[in-house]
Amino acid sequence: MSEYTSLTPEDLAEMLATIGVASIDELLGAIPDDVRLQVPLNIPAGRPEQEVVAHLRQLAERNTSADDEITFLGGGMYDHYSPALIESIILRSEFLTPYTPYQPEISQGGLQAMFEYQTAISELTGLPISNASLYEGPSAVASAAYMSKLANDRPEFVVSRGLHPHARQTLATVAHGWGGRVVEVDLVNGVTDLTQLADLVGPNTCAVIVQQPNFLGAVEDLSAIAEIAHAAGAVPICSADPLTLGVLEAPGNQGIEICVGEGQTLGNRLDFGGPSFGFLAASAEHMRRMPGRIAGQTADVDGRRGFVLTLQTREQHIRREKATSNICTAQALNALAGVIYLAWLGRQGLPELGELLLQRTAYARTQLAALDGVELLHDQPVVREFAVRLDAPADRVIAACQDRGVNPGLALGHEYPEYENGLLVAITEQRSRSDIDTLVRVLGEVVAEIIGSRTAAGVAG
Repeated sequence: MSEYTSLTPEDLAEMLATIGVASIDELLGAIPDDVRLQVPLNIPAGRPEQEVVAHLRQLAERNTSADDEITFLGGGMYDHYSPALIESIILRSEFLTPYTPYQPEISQGGLQAMFEYQTAISELTGLPISNASLYEGPSAVASAAYMSKLANDRPEFVVSRGLHPHARQTLATVAHGWGGRVVEVDLVNGVTDLTQLADLVGPNTCAVIVQQPNFLGAVEDLSAIAEIAHAAGAVPICSADPLTLGVLEAPGNQGIEICVGEGQTLGNRLDFGGPSFGFLAASAEHMRRMPGRIAGQTADVDGRRGFVLTLQTREQHIRREKATSNICTAQALNALAGVIYLAWLGRQGLPELGELLLQRTAYARTQLAALDGVELLHDQPVVREFAVRLDAPADRVIAACQDRGVNPGLALGHEYPEYENGLLVAITEQRSRSDIDTLVRVLGEVVAEIIGSRTAAGVAG
């Protein structure tokens, strides 16, 4: 049955004889017939390596990266600068290749890196306990929700529509397995409707989940949201943008019990959407319910400082039905990039970067709102991302701007039908004032052209 392989019949026969079977069918005998493909794989014949490399290069050239256009695209992943220092450290073999450091006596460097990362996340979030990272932001939200279920075993998660759509989708998928349900709270003028939230939160509410800043870029009133959650015995959870926490109050200082988020902004490149890492920090009462790994500091018999994995049951890795998490590996390398980035910025650099984003975002927001055919979607405070409403189809505007070398942002209508022609604009430190002026000019021209063509068509009709 040589159709299963590119080997010659003679080579195939020799291979089968060597391993002691008479045929490929006998080799695959343990696999049920109804799950076998039964036909050869539909793939082309092999090609020389140099041809494959050339083909892959042609495919890559079909992509447009953040280096090929002036991009204001955000919505969860952002074009922040990643300093060369990060790769020079994370590409070292002792960081690049290790697996979970079960043996502390040979893993002190890796464990210390985890510990320093956890310390940084705790300081950012204002919460005492952090784990050593999760996969990414949306699944971190689901992990936090499961922690709240372990705390009060209630069936309902009340979630702001300002939470990232991917996080809401992930939570709905995972909660279905617990028999849980997700209830969404509307946005009013860009932020969570506190009146509706108070009406929806009750004795069945397991957790209240919001995002800071939310998906429309607006800064939420976390203290008021946490108060509503606590009054009903629910767990307040916040998905926070870590890079904004240099200028915004830490969620833990506002009554939030579990803070999670997407770590891509902390020194991790875009790289076609990944990989990145998710962070999670919590108040002390939740420490035994935390997923993933936690590195702790201790002292050896000689009094020297040492690091170990701690506060975990072994069932997390073996007895799945008893686990608080079934994650057996994590994005520790990406988390290491995150703590290197935070150390590179330092205690002074992080708020300075936040203030720079505030200034440039305010400038861009003011200039765009002054254009004909463009208005603010809300007037709430923002840090580095904001939403506008266009008097033209957002997808059409984006495509026309991209043809002129500018990606103006993310069309909101796909995820938020109520904002049909909404545009989400993200500002990073890589977007200069000149870049913002270019965005304003190009977007203004495109919107005017589309409105003009539509008017002309109406007159002609």
